[in-house]
Amino acid sequence: MTPGTVAIALRHHVPGTVGAAVEDLGGRHAVVVRSTSATRRGALGLDDGDTIRDAAEAALGLRLPLVLVLATSGADVSGGIASLHGWGGAARAVAACSGIVPVVAVVTGPAISGPALMLGIADLVVMTADAFAFVSGPAMVADFTGIDIGIHQLGGTPVHARSSGLCAIEAASVDDALDHVAHLLSYLPAHTDELAPEEPCDDPPDRPTPELRDTIPARATSSYDVRTVASVVSDHDSGGTTFTELWPRWSPQLVVGLGRVGGRPVGFLASQPQALAGTLDIAASQKGARFVRFCDAFNLPLVTLVDTPGFLPGKDLEWRGMIRHGAELAFAYAEATVPRVCLILRKAFGGAYIVMDSRGLGNDLCFAWPGAEIAVMGAEGAVQILHRRAAPEDHAALREDYAERFLTPWQAAERGFVDAVIDPADTRAVVAGALDVLSSRREQLPGRKHTVGPL
Repeated sequence: MTPGTVAIALRHHVPGTVGAAVEDLGGRHAVVVRSTSATRRGALGLDDGDTIRDAAEAALGLRLPLVLVLATSGADVSGGIASLHGWGGAARAVAACSGIVPVVAVVTGPAISGPALMLGIADLVVMTADAFAFVSGPAMVADFTGIDIGIHQLGGTPVHARSSGLCAIEAASVDDALDHVAHLLSYLPAHTDELAPEEPCDDPPDRPTPELRDTIPARATSSYDVRTVASVVSDHDSGGTTFTELWPRWSPQLVVGLGRVGGRPVGFLASQPQALAGTLDIAASQKGARFVRFCDAFNLPLVTLVDTPGFLPGKDLEWRGMIRHGAELAFAYAEATVPRVCLILRKAFGGAYIVMDSRGLGNDLCFAWPGAEIAVMGAEGAVQILHRRAAPEDHAALREDYAERFLTPWQAAERGFVDAVIDPADTRAVVAGALDVLSSRREQLPGRKHTVGPL
């Protein structure tokens, strides 16, 4: 099947609200499942569940991406328990695709009840402006909590883009959503046994980036947009930078996205000083861990940009499991086998330094800008601990002395935790060179059923 070929239908004459076919999306073949809400509001019966199951099994067998375009009111009540059985079989088949072929879900209308959980299995979810998704609807929420809420307030696209972290990309329409899917697939291999597809690049890998010398503000407490760094390092083409951000509104203190460096697709994970000073919390740790595992599954090298003062303190965060969820990010990096390049831009303190792909977690190459501060903590906290009996008037001098001796990248470089301190103007060239060197890297995977991570 070549690009432009007519779609090959699967189970074409089976009745129901779901159809499936092998289609061309932006020049890439994919198994596409489409449900429609035109019949019974898209309720899924046994035959529909079987169609989704067969499509997922076909994607797995053909080693093609699976794209689910969903608009469904849930399991068909008139089908009884058979409807639930069909959805269970579909969910099992889609789960079997996880980590082997990319799974992308597009929500174009309602996604309600059990079938909505299919979205949680997908690697990436794109939602249109009028879509909504929830497990328990407004009526049930009102019955159990006494709170009246509308469908879009409960599970509309903005809610999932901002609060739940379900929606990776918001789209204006169905066509726009499918364009986004085609763009995302252009970064990804068809399956985990392939490398991500490289593209011809007219942007020199060693292009100087002198504009990055002015990125870090003179004041230590001032912020900047780390997306500028990712965009400058990424390839530039006729349409601008190749950097594409995912989940931009969820936990904005951590930026994740896909880009290309020297034509090679890579995943960027970066602290965002513009939001909560780049501190990590539960949602940021989950967002980062999910992205690292996604990139690792589909052979995308990771470039980590670090500027974080630490984990966000708080009683509620600790009670909600900051230890366990914070460990998710460390666990994901420690397990990752793809090439990993770390660049420390400014602050890298304490436990946040560790989980942001530190040398101890196994990064392959680590670089730092000259003004980077790598330490257990900042000067203010260190002086309060080390010199708690000092007179208040001496604190300023003590902070200055601590910063001069410890808040530099040189001590880390002397111990081998940082491979080189680089000029920001050389950032793209250094990152591109590192990725080129690491392109032949191979790692022996341990023989075990699976890990038991801090989910």
